[in-house]
Amino acid sequence: MMVVVIKYNAGNIYSVVHALRREGVEPLVTDDKELITKADKVIFPGVGEASTTMDYLRKSGLDATIKGLKQPVLGICLGMQLMCRHSDEGNADCLGIFDIDVKKFEPKEREKIPHMGWNQIYGLKSGLMRGIEDNKFVYFVHSYYVPLCAGTIAQTDYIDTFSASLNKDNFYATQFHPEKSGEIGSKILKNFLTL
Repeated sequence: MMVVVIKYNAGNIYSVVHALRREGVEPLVTDDKELITKADKVIFPGVGEASTTMDYLRKSGLDATIKGLKQPVLGICLGMQLMCRHSDEGNADCLGIFDIDVKKFEPKEREKIPHMGWNQIYGLKSGLMRGIEDNKFVYFVHSYYVPLCAGTIAQTDYIDTFSASLNKDNFYATQFHPEKSGEIGSKILKNFLTL
């Protein structure tokens, strides 16, 4: 099985690579569009800023490549947000795979931004969440969020209730970091690799 991690101008790629190695998979880290298209599974990770990252994806042509993929694709953190229609972060038009806009957290009292640390996911659906019970803890770091929508397959509460994970057709995404989420994150990565 060929698993590709898309290489682009975002951080956090190598923690994903190490997590995949723990699952017995040696991924290929590449920005080669042909190799990405041929892969059995594609992971689109990311830590960074939406507008500059979208500019990079457009200039490199990776935006069209990602949107055209037919195999299972997993977006992580910024990767999930970039799969949405638009982001408040830098007023960025994104890939539009999920028909929903990314919003900035607005504290209601004294909540800290970013939402950082362990939080529970619930309302789990789809093969990505197979075998995971509601209210398990996963690890988040983000200042922007995706509201609940038709594609929501897991939700979390922080300031508002938001989408912790999305799915539409062959596209899956998590706002949390499965590669930093211990046993539950490992199970989610295993589920993705066997979709």
